[in-house]
Amino acid sequence: MTTQNTPYTSPSEIKQIHANLVKGFKSGITRPLSYRRHQLLQLARLVQENIPALEDAVLADLGKQRQECTLAELGPIVQACLYAAENLEEWAKPKKPQVEEFRKTWDVTIYSVPKGVVLIISPWNFPYILTLGPLVGAIAAGCPAVLKPSESTPTCSAFMAALIAKYLDPAAYTVVLGAVEESTTLLELQWNHIFFTGGTSIGRKIAAAAGKNLTPLTLELGGMNPAIIDTDCDLELAAKRLLFGQIQNAGQLCVAPDYVLIPRSIATLFKDAVKKAYEGFFPSDPLHPESNWSKIVNVAHFNRLESLLARTRGEIILGGKVDENLRIAPTVVTNVKLDDPLMEEEIFGPILPIIEVENTEEAVQIVGDRPSPLVVYVFTDSEDLKQKFLDRTNSGTLVLNDTFMQLSVYEMPFGGHGDSGYGAYLGKRSFDTFTHERSYINIPAAMEPFFGYRYLPYTDESYKVMTAQAFAEIPEA
Repeated sequence: MTTQNTPYTSPSEIKQIHANLVKGFKSGITRPLSYRRHQLLQLARLVQENIPALEDAVLADLGKQRQECTLAELGPIVQACLYAAENLEEWAKPKKPQVEEFRKTWDVTIYSVPKGVVLIISPWNFPYILTLGPLVGAIAAGCPAVLKPSESTPTCSAFMAALIAKYLDPAAYTVVLGAVEESTTLLELQWNHIFFTGGTSIGRKIAAAAGKNLTPLTLELGGMNPAIIDTDCDLELAAKRLLFGQIQNAGQLCVAPDYVLIPRSIATLFKDAVKKAYEGFFPSDPLHPESNWSKIVNVAHFNRLESLLARTRGEIILGGKVDENLRIAPTVVTNVKLDDPLMEEEIFGPILPIIEVENTEEAVQIVGDRPSPLVVYVFTDSEDLKQKFLDRTNSGTLVLNDTFMQLSVYEMPFGGHGDSGYGAYLGKRSFDTFTHERSYINIPAAMEPFFGYRYLPYTDESYKVMTAQAFAEIPEA
């Protein structure tokens, strides 16, 4: 496995990489479906043939457990490659839309063509799936790609760079290693699409850089994801599923529940249910030296989370401890108010605030008044409450009665809304993200008798014929 000492990519190398990929794209090497399918299967082999080493790398960088790594990252990449390879011909074939009768001889066609050379910038928290997941879409669409993984997970990033060079065509796919300076150099270049996953503040900078070159952009951001507990749900099941979603990767994931809204009438029962689930997940101290509890990625993030625990005005009922290995015990905080420090921004750590409300109607109002999160979780059997959240709130996804598992449903798009980003991917939507729908028509000479009315000089008759659509009958509502 490649070590953490792999040097960063120099600015001159970055520019040469970009030039080489542009040249390769213009040569047409990535366009044949047979080429794309081969590269997709190679990416699946890259993962499948290196699972233990990939697990070792993420264990070194994040302390992430092997099952979490392969369940949430490596397995979905293999599946995405196989799914794209199987469906590639169907996705890429020209489409014939329904048209009005008089245009049926025009051979109206929509061609799915690759956008061109793309840039994928990924974060540290799920280094494989958030880097190689979008790459599946780029490969399927026929786009060469530069990958820029995070410098905060150096072992994973260097290992991916080595594997990409070994398994994929270097004329079309490569990894740039580096930090802010290298990212800045990349963003100064002309791309045909940029795919960014990360925080909102950096996302705004990426959007500004993309705007200078009018570059199409996908932003997969985050936000504060609420979880609402209804009085009709199974509290013990809700607590177990909620806690499961919150502790994945020590809470360092964009779809983690950031806070709970619960009616006061069941708050005490729910706290008891959370304690029971906690004891089931952690029969011994999660910070025990032999525990495999994940660590916080670096000192800066650790200090930020420790500061939140120090500043909160709520009551810590579970966890709250930290250790010298950058680990924070899963922590549950009650009696939290909406203006608490824990509610200032996305927590991105193993801390779960519980906020009591009068009823679910107040919860709907709170969620609707806040910026759109990536996901809203609601634990309920009420169709009426589900409809209220659909009608009166917004989010990238609405999930009932579980957490985290929406990421496994590749048949529907995953993405944000408003402050949580724009654009989406997974399944065919990944292909669509990197594809331009190029429209085509061929006007036959037989249309010329009708087209005679469009030419100068205009007459009353030509006006009547050529403007008939504007005077179409409008039905009653």
